[in-house]
Amino acid sequence: MTRSSIMTRERYEAEEHVRLSKRAAFADETRGRSKPLDPDPYRTEFQRDRDRIIHCKAFRRLSHKTQVFLAPEGDHYRTRLTHTLEVAQIARSIARALRLNEDLTEAIALAHDLGHTPFGHIGEDALNDALKEVARKYPKAPPSFKHNMQSLRIVERLEYEGKGLNLTWEVRNGIRCHTGRKKADTLEGQIVAVSDRIAYVNHDIDDAMRGGVLTEEDLPPSPTEVLGHNHGARITTMVRDLVKQSRNSEKIVMSAEVDKAMMDLRSFLFEKVYLSGKAKAEEPKAYRVVQMLFRHYMEHADALPEEYRPLEPKELPQRVTDYVSGMTDRFALRQFENLFMPKNWMF
Repeated sequence: MTRSSIMTRERYEAEEHVRLSKRAAFADETRGRSKPLDPDPYRTEFQRDRDRIIHCKAFRRLSHKTQVFLAPEGDHYRTRLTHTLEVAQIARSIARALRLNEDLTEAIALAHDLGHTPFGHIGEDALNDALKEVARKYPKAPPSFKHNMQSLRIVERLEYEGKGLNLTWEVRNGIRCHTGRKKADTLEGQIVAVSDRIAYVNHDIDDAMRGGVLTEEDLPPSPTEVLGHNHGARITTMVRDLVKQSRNSEKIVMSAEVDKAMMDLRSFLFEKVYLSGKAKAEEPKAYRVVQMLFRHYMEHADALPEEYRPLEPKELPQRVTDYVSGMTDRFALRQFENLFMPKNWMF
């Protein structure tokens, strides 16, 4: 094998400048890492970030974290991991069509939800309320829990035994800005933010139908007339519209008609699925599990794993938040059972 047949990092970086749009984020122009690293001989900096994310512990935990339905009866409901993979697929398709950097887009997509709590958004609500309880005693406690900021904390501070993943600035910016009002500084990061919404609006409809909460006929006619009458058609419409509208734009945008249809479907999901009896039936139990675990470790810091124990008392709320938010659904339930359920029932 001759050297010319090997795809080196330098060759890949040079090809990016030929193949990609001038609007793309180029790997050899990254703003860099907090701790400089020697270049890899075969991988660009964004490819390296993607690989680091896939191999981290927080990524593996996503397979046992709830998306919408708690403890569903069936193997085909989405988890936080399958959601992440769907976001990555949609985002890469958009980036490829717009000649933007697919590697950066994929890295952001794979990391965007690393900070989600067990039991979906109800776990996030429970941690927010728990942090309010300790605010008076611990003025330095986090004022709130936001999963995008926790995702950022995981890659910057918690992974690799507290060393962090040392990702590039562009990936970390995309993680921070995948939700909320502030848009990512790169078009690749903006793609992930929209792809996240495209993915969950569509797959949550699919899961709701599988769970018997909805049928296709229940969906409001106005948005489905615009987007399509099945899962694949709706995603195709949104992706094609996004590519068409963004090809000459300074930011990633949808047409007003398609954006409104997507947001109307999202509103419908909040009313009929996210806040429905079936989706929320187990939420009080999940909320109580997270809150009781948080309170227990606040009172028993010595019960925290060594890597989560605070060096100073003021750090305790943050360290407990790190530990509890990182739990999978099943690990949280197992810890709850070990701590609070009687070991020997008397009949």
